[in-house]
Amino acid sequence: MPTWLRRTRAALTVGLGWALLWAPVGVLVGLVVDPDGSMDEMWFLIFGYPGFLGGVLFSILLALRERRRAVVELKLPRVAAWGGLAGFAVGSLPFLIGDPSGSIPVALLYAIAAGSITTLSALSAAGTVAIAQRAGRAELADKTQSVIGDAHQLINKSL
Repeated sequence: MPTWLRRTRAALTVGLGWALLWAPVGVLVGLVVDPDGSMDEMWFLIFGYPGFLGGVLFSILLALRERRRAVVELKLPRVAAWGGLAGFAVGSLPFLIGDPSGSIPVALLYAIAAGSITTLSALSAAGTVAIAQRAGRAELADKTQSVIGDAHQLINKSL
């Protein structure tokens, strides 16, 4: 499989994973904001879309800036910073595209939206890489045990 296709698939997979994990947050926000269900909102999409975009953007940033490092070499605070940057960009996007009007001041609305999406992105990025590192370490340990076992067999045969 070509490298660009593998990376595209990985970015979309991370985006879908984040969207699925963030969707319940949108439902919880909907329960607080609209407890009686009078608003016709699909609350799971309120955080599902930013989760998808944030995951894809994080994957792109990670691929561009950390391409020389293996997943097990990445530092979680640095990864969380890349995730936070992706979240800040996604959280700022609605305010760059349109003019939100309503009873809440725009600065407060921006702080809430960008702040929550930035925080969720940083946590999701650290969690994503921590899971990948754990899987990578387990795979590395299996390979190491296999190599050690092969070395023992060679030594035993030669003796």
